[in-house]
Amino acid sequence: MKLNFKKSGSGPPLVILHGLFGSADNWFSIAKELVEHYTLYLVDQRNHGDSPHSEVWNYAVMVEDLKELLDDEGLEKVLLMGHSMGGKTVMNFAVTYPERVVKLIVADIAPRFYPIHHETILKGLNSLDLKSIQSRKEADEQLARYIPELGIRQFLLKSLTRDSNGFAWKINLSTITENIEMVGEAIAEDAVYEGPTLFLAGANSHYIQQKDLPDILAHFPKYELEFIADAGHWLHAEQPHAVVEEMRRFLG
Repeated sequence: MKLNFKKSGSGPPLVILHGLFGSADNWFSIAKELVEHYTLYLVDQRNHGDSPHSEVWNYAVMVEDLKELLDDEGLEKVLLMGHSMGGKTVMNFAVTYPERVVKLIVADIAPRFYPIHHETILKGLNSLDLKSIQSRKEADEQLARYIPELGIRQFLLKSLTRDSNGFAWKINLSTITENIEMVGEAIAEDAVYEGPTLFLAGANSHYIQQKDLPDILAHFPKYELEFIADAGHWLHAEQPHAVVEEMRRFLG
């Protein structure tokens, strides 16, 4: 699949993948801080952003989507980063094609299995009657019945766009809903990437815990773990400067 991406800057290629319900746009502020030193590739994964939709949605195909992008761009080796679902994609890519990854950054996700925990968000998104909604404000008011947190609603509604028929989702909501259990899948038990790897964790997030360290070590023996203070799961949005500083230090 030919993924949509935004390219900017100059220097070693740094490819960044967003998380579930997100898009390349979520990483613009981070990219602005790094554009003088790296060639940034901000990627929309399949069924997200402006990339194509498909009923096939799993980490195996998302790994191959990424490989196709690198091949098309003539990138033999890259610096690779992913957040949440994107973190699972880049971990799977690194253990599948280790020769293509110079350094790996994984933001607030571990290699282990995660149970489904997006039911309320999916109920809220699927509850919106896009044919009757007249404004983004109305969409936000309806979504608030399920999701009281304004910041989360604002993030989700970035995927709401207009077409000739009115409002529409950029995300492939039906396929995501039907296959949501896929997002939490663990990395294959015997998979290992031996290159330098940085795990960034939000100090207020529960996605990476002390119990995950043996599992991280088994899959990524040359790992570092840094906690971002005063940040939850969306650490790049909550503490962008701290994230950039850790990225610069690790990437050199």
